Amino acid sequence: MKIIKRNGAENAFDITKIIVAISKANETVPEQERMTPMQIQRIADSVVLSCEQLGRSPSVEEIQDMVEKQIMAHGAFEVAKAYITYRYTRTLVRQSNTTDDKILSLIECNNEEAKQENSNKNPVVNSTQRDYMAGEVSRDITNRILLPKDIVDAHNDGLIHFHDSDYFAQHMHNCDLVNLEDMLQNGTVITGTLIERPHSFSTACNIATQIIAQVASNQYGGQSISLTHLAPFVQVSREKFRRTVLEENEAIGSHLSDEAIDKLVELRVRDEISKGVQTIQYQVVTLLTTNGQAPFVTVFMYLNEAKDQREKDDLAMIIEEVLKQRYQGVKNEKGVWITPAFPKLIYVLEEDNITEGSPYWYLTELAAKCTAKRMVPDYISEKKMLELKIDKNGEGHCYTCMGCRSFLTPYVDENGKPKYYGRFNQGVVTLNLVDIALSSGGDFDKFWEIFDDRLELCHRALMCRHERLKGTLSDAAPILWQYGACARLKKGETIDKLLYGGYSTISLGYAGLYECVKYMTGKSHTDPSATPFALSVMEYMNAACRRWKEAHNIDFSLYGTPLESTTYKFAKCLQRRFGIVPGVTDKGYITNSYHVHVTEEIDAFEKLRFEAQFQHLSPGGAISYVEVPDMQNNIEAVLEVMKFIYDNIIYAELNTKSDYCQRCGWDGEIEIKEQDGKLVWTCPQCGNQDQDTMNVARRTCGYIGTQYWNQGRTQEIKDRVLHL
Repeated sequence: MKIIKRNGAENAFDITKIIVAISKANETVPEQERMTPMQIQRIADSVVLSCEQLGRSPSVEEIQDMVEKQIMAHGAFEVAKAYITYRYTRTLVRQSNTTDDKILSLIECNNEEAKQENSNKNPVVNSTQRDYMAGEVSRDITNRILLPKDIVDAHNDGLIHFHDSDYFAQHMHNCDLVNLEDMLQNGTVITGTLIERPHSFSTACNIATQIIAQVASNQYGGQSISLTHLAPFVQVSREKFRRTVLEENEAIGSHLSDEAIDKLVELRVRDEISKGVQTIQYQVVTLLTTNGQAPFVTVFMYLNEAKDQREKDDLAMIIEEVLKQRYQGVKNEKGVWITPAFPKLIYVLEEDNITEGSPYWYLTELAAKCTAKRMVPDYISEKKMLELKIDKNGEGHCYTCMGCRSFLTPYVDENGKPKYYGRFNQGVVTLNLVDIALSSGGDFDKFWEIFDDRLELCHRALMCRHERLKGTLSDAAPILWQYGACARLKKGETIDKLLYGGYSTISLGYAGLYECVKYMTGKSHTDPSATPFALSVMEYMNAACRRWKEAHNIDFSLYGTPLESTTYKFAKCLQRRFGIVPGVTDKGYITNSYHVHVTEEIDAFEKLRFEAQFQHLSPGGAISYVEVPDMQNNIEAVLEVMKFIYDNIIYAELNTKSDYCQRCGWDGEIEIKEQDGKLVWTCPQCGNQDQDTMNVARRTCGYIGTQYWNQGRTQEIKDRVLHL
């Protein structure tokens, strides 16, 4: 069994350290108050048993909490007092150098929490270490100076999660929809260099990747671009190629027919599209931004976004090439084709591509094959979005999320026109619904009272985020605020006007709806008798967002938090506060947002139908998924799921596996095995457990992760059941 030290490093569990610590406290009290060696041994054995029941590596603090409780359970209150006093004294000493210890452990690569914090960051490389080191300093300043103490305490206790506190000291926002159309058509500036309107599709693709990298380095969340904004440059290239072909034809005295010229031009256009798409794919995969990872970018593929039929057909060619190249994958260091994490792809299911015989059905078939092999694209239903995303004019709109799931709310500008590109999210604070339920003891009146208190806590925390951005000068991130990604503000102008009136959103996240309902009702929220309570919890949070929006003229929006490392943090905090509650706190994770629990047996169609009603109540962001086996030989079933998505739910994905062992060439599923109380990724063919020589891709929580996960998320991945 392993333990996690305070600086994040992992050590072997040693029972003698518990015995020594209790013995030292025992020696400081009068003899008549002391415990016997047998009692001390029993306490140590009980702590070991409690640690083993956790199913994960306990932290030093958790072990010490267990020791305290066991000493008091033996009636040795004077010994307990001595033990607690010693802990408090040592805490005061450590507070002066906690940040130093964490930074040093990052540099030496022995901080297990940092290694597994982000499934798309490699903690060994210098750029990631630099970002983490800066993050520790920022987090320290945030906790000591910038945030109220009760919000910091609530975050540390797991009542809420104040996301990305390692970036809070800087005036940075979360995620956005990049206005690529404005930047390409009207030009932009990158690091002081004027970038004019591109004269070819391939140049437009190259500029797009530079914009993506710049945006990623000036924010901390995801971004999205639309292929529609690149489509007009296909015609620019086509016209250029036609001129070139005519000139070549004349130079050699040839007399090609118009049909032959058209064919030559289109061949060159296809080649240009192939090269341009390859530029985007390989640039995104190989770029390393200032935060130590590839840009977290989503590419949106929506045919009906095109302005006319010619642009739509050109867009279809781009989408086809994107899907073909993604189906192929990228080569790892061994030259084997594998699944990359980014860019994330979203394909819109619409009337022109959802049925056999529709004009673009061939793209949908290609998307299905790509999903079966590479886990992307994910799918948005134009039908459901137009039905549910209604603006103040009563019109529905279909648009992409920002990154993995964060959605803007419908917005109409001063000219009465809908606007999505150029908008952004100010930040997220997540509410732990499970803690509210457990704190209530199952009393419904008390539940709603505590709910109100926690919502107000989140409200104040979100306003801290808003106030931190307020007054930010456009000069802080010119690519965002001055040169078109989000706005075209003047130098020295603040971004304040973009923070109000619904232009940007700010998100109230939530986690653990399943466990919350399970504790309060004794049933899963899929049970018809428990679903109304689950929906009432969702409505309650939406009502709070509406009140705050009216009070501040800021677009508060309910957001289904993805929970990567936070699922583990919340689970540990709940176990520390409430112990092991069967079916509620007995795992190393809690459930993402409104999702059906990963262990619950439910078929794919019923899962999507059930979760659709919760997506509508998460206007600030949500995604649903179905877990499927290898579907490469059953594309018809994938297409049936896609058709169901079109008719029933806004946004969904299919999860499969895509692995490769570099030692033996195994390309089946890399398994998760328990070893010395720890979950370890293991090749079933050769037994390889070296993560550096395995390529593992899993859907984490809306996006693909390839750098492994903490023990809580790993357990969640292991526990997933198939829905198809």
